[in-house]
Amino acid sequence: MNSVFMLKIKLSALSIYHGLLNTELIASLRKLLNSMDKAPDEFALRWGQFFAALSSEESRAESLSDAIYNKVVYDDNVFTRAAAGGEAVDCDSSEAWSSGKTMEAVRRDLDTLRELSMLTPEDIINAYPRRKEFGEDPLAILPAWECGTTEITTEGIVRFHMANGCGEYAKYIAFVRRKGKCIPIPNPDLIRLDSLKGYEQIRQPVVDNTIAFLDGLPANNCLLYGDRGTGKSSTVKALLNEYCDRGLRLIELPKMYLNEYPDIVQEIAGLPLKFIIFIDDLSFQAGDENYAALKGVLEGGIASRPGNALIYATTNRRHILNETMSARKGDELHLADTIQESLSLSDRFGVQVTFLAPDRKNYYRIIHALADERCFDIDRKELEMAAEQWAITKGGRSPRTAVQFIDYAEARLSRGLKL
Repeated sequence: MNSVFMLKIKLSALSIYHGLLNTELIASLRKLLNSMDKAPDEFALRWGQFFAALSSEESRAESLSDAIYNKVVYDDNVFTRAAAGGEAVDCDSSEAWSSGKTMEAVRRDLDTLRELSMLTPEDIINAYPRRKEFGEDPLAILPAWECGTTEITTEGIVRFHMANGCGEYAKYIAFVRRKGKCIPIPNPDLIRLDSLKGYEQIRQPVVDNTIAFLDGLPANNCLLYGDRGTGKSSTVKALLNEYCDRGLRLIELPKMYLNEYPDIVQEIAGLPLKFIIFIDDLSFQAGDENYAALKGVLEGGIASRPGNALIYATTNRRHILNETMSARKGDELHLADTIQESLSLSDRFGVQVTFLAPDRKNYYRIIHALADERCFDIDRKELEMAAEQWAITKGGRSPRTAVQFIDYAEARLSRGLKL
């Protein structure tokens, strides 16, 4: 019985990695192998569909072995989760993880996928009984693919998951929580710390706290508060880009989904990654039920944060809760207690950093730093006058205003126009 026919049977028998059969790449390859007894036009159709899947944006691979390897290491199954949690370190021991039969199934699946990754166009053509109907050289009609040399070994897969986690947390670095799921963000903001001018010293405590977190040292939840457009959210995003190679991941948690925090904790607790749970633009009105939920999350809740997660929040309000003068002058008997309650949430962030709008001098400093980065050839005074006029029209100076002005200036200067 020829090897291609046997490979088709082995592929259908995938067990632990059974979910790969539903991916476009493996499903189309399986359909191609199942068309070996079909007419040439049906066989060619399946061939073309597989080649299209291999060449798709989803695969992003130089060869078949690369593409299949990517499917294997990013699969989310009972074995990859155990490997990510360090439960499958000793692959030769049946006591290391689950049962010996389960580990045997893992090895059998990986052997099949390794064999599949080495499948050449010639292997399939030579096994097709009606190949002569394509003429002397079938591959002159059918597109061929590169096979590659990427190795798929059980030990290598375990090492990958121990270092990178499993499933989508290994594949992506940024996520947003939506209705019970952490949804990957394939193209997150690529901003870097070097691009955020003028606030280097102010943000340093947040950077230091993040590095301590990645080093396994004690670290605190962070609150970044201050004026709009000063780079609070951008600082958190930049930290992700700076340290994602060290296993840092970010999950954006909208305020409306704060009650799902315990579910996130349970999902990420066993992964060998570090997570920033990011709550952007945080503020509460009086009586907001999410206020108490966040207090429990930060300290004192039953579902305390795991050792691999911190909460970073940004807000325009120092004490987060929207206070009014009428509330402070109210007729409550224990008014001081009410005021203390309004302050208690911000106090639960161990690191608090204030981002204030720059004065004119610092605004100009940011403008010049951005202009130098883009190699502007323009008189500094002319640049400052134009930047000040821009800030007036935008309602004030801020790093965001500075970046918007520099984008505008670059577009005009590149066309030979005056500011």
